[in-house]
Amino acid sequence: MKVTSYEVPETDFEFTPENLERAKSYIARYPEGRQASAVMWLLYLAQDQNGGWLSVPAIEYVAWFLDMAPIRVHEVVSFYTMFYTEPIGRHHIQVCRTTTCWVRGSDDIVKSCMNAAGVSKLGETSEDGLFTVSEVECLGACCNAPMFQLNEGDYFEDLTPERAAEIVEELRAGKSPKPGSQTGRLSSEPEGGPTTLTEIQPDSRGNT
Repeated sequence: MKVTSYEVPETDFEFTPENLERAKSYIARYPEGRQASAVMWLLYLAQDQNGGWLSVPAIEYVAWFLDMAPIRVHEVVSFYTMFYTEPIGRHHIQVCRTTTCWVRGSDDIVKSCMNAAGVSKLGETSEDGLFTVSEVECLGACCNAPMFQLNEGDYFEDLTPERAAEIVEELRAGKSPKPGSQTGRLSSEPEGGPTTLTEIQPDSRGNT
């Protein structure tokens, strides 16, 4: 393991052998002496290994590993919303609240998710540890608003309060609800299908 100018933190957190190799591969992407550039990669590794959140020992282990002052790594963690300093639920529901989703009813989606999940305030985790409901800024699915992101990947779009609650209940039952548009629209096509260029016209040579 890399030797740094800092003492090894007194913690029981340490990368698994597999994550240790992954950490080394991330660091190798950057020029010698610039290993701090891999800090976000290593924080993701640590967060995943630590059950979805970053404890102080995990953060300071990453700092030691990269030969960084611990405060610098704490600053990164506190700046980016994708890093969590408290345990979160198995299913993290992140409801977009930015303009398009808000106009399309994101407030009602938030309330529906909170009621179904059994939480009383945003950022709270349900007593059974299954759900955390948060509000986030634009997730880039404006054409299919309102929507939420589940954990770190799946987008659920064209939501209604009723459908949002159903998704929560399906997750509670151990099912895997299908992500994407919840109304069946393809990609970001207009609701109800295309309204222009509905017929293919042949060109001057008669080709379509």
